[in-house]
Amino acid sequence: MCYSAQIKADYKRFVSEYGAIMSLDEFTRLVTEYFKNPGSVKFPKAMTAPFLESPETEEEKKIAEVLRAGQEAEEIKLLQELAKQRERLEKARAAVERKATKTATEELRKASNKVAWVEGKLDELRSNEIKPRDSRIFPGWYAPVMIWENGRRVIKPMRYQCRPAGKPEFYDTKYPGTYNARMENLRGFWKGQYGHTHGVVLVDAFYENVKDAQGRNIILGFRPDPPQTMIVACLWSHWRATKPGEKDLLSFAIITTDPPPEISEAGHDRCPVPIKSEDLDAWLNPDPNNVEAMDKILADNAMPHFTHSVAG
Repeated sequence: MCYSAQIKADYKRFVSEYGAIMSLDEFTRLVTEYFKNPGSVKFPKAMTAPFLESPETEEEKKIAEVLRAGQEAEEIKLLQELAKQRERLEKARAAVERKATKTATEELRKASNKVAWVEGKLDELRSNEIKPRDSRIFPGWYAPVMIWENGRRVIKPMRYQCRPAGKPEFYDTKYPGTYNARMENLRGFWKGQYGHTHGVVLVDAFYENVKDAQGRNIILGFRPDPPQTMIVACLWSHWRATKPGEKDLLSFAIITTDPPPEISEAGHDRCPVPIKSEDLDAWLNPDPNNVEAMDKILADNAMPHFTHSVAG
């Protein structure tokens, strides 16, 4: 499985290097929904940073306005929470000074941690610096995916866990591993997408949970050697709402295969499939009557050599 990936979240990279256009209405809906209900949508900071740093078109400026308004509202809520937690911390300190009971000491610890957490969230919100972790996605997060639409490459934000069109909403919990599409299941479980709706994400690294020599769970980061950005094959779906209260969903799954030796020796049994750049348009625009051509693209792939290290 590919439980986390470090992606190229800056949509302008897709535009400048791959000549893609952006589905700005989809991005606008995404950020609007995020600030209406933050718990329902997650995306890496690197995905929205370009809109705040250098909006050029009217559409980009509109998204920047939505982002700034949302950030201002979020900052107010965090400042209110910080004031509340600092008051709690002062009361806890006073209680410990009066009598350092186990209960008072535990309350002091919790209040201190909460203040530090809120301060960290404020620093993160106000910072323009993009760190490697700001480009990581996890199942359920949104990422920019390049697809083929109306005769050209288009970028759309999609959720990293694919809900196939026509399936019930509870599919997300019944099949929680649908953020990956195993190659051996492409003609079975994924037959509605394979040969029909293909996409790619740009990936610099991926992360997996493995067991160390002592049986402890650790997270390893796998990176191409030499460093390079992989064009990773995906399947995607446009799930359409049919009931009141439901919302349309764009979602995707990364295609995975058996790993090269250096990954299996590190303790993991899957690897994303990077395709060759010359196969990009053929992959994005598949012929449903010739899936064998897609099989060939996946088999004759651009799999690099990987190195790994323990990640946070």
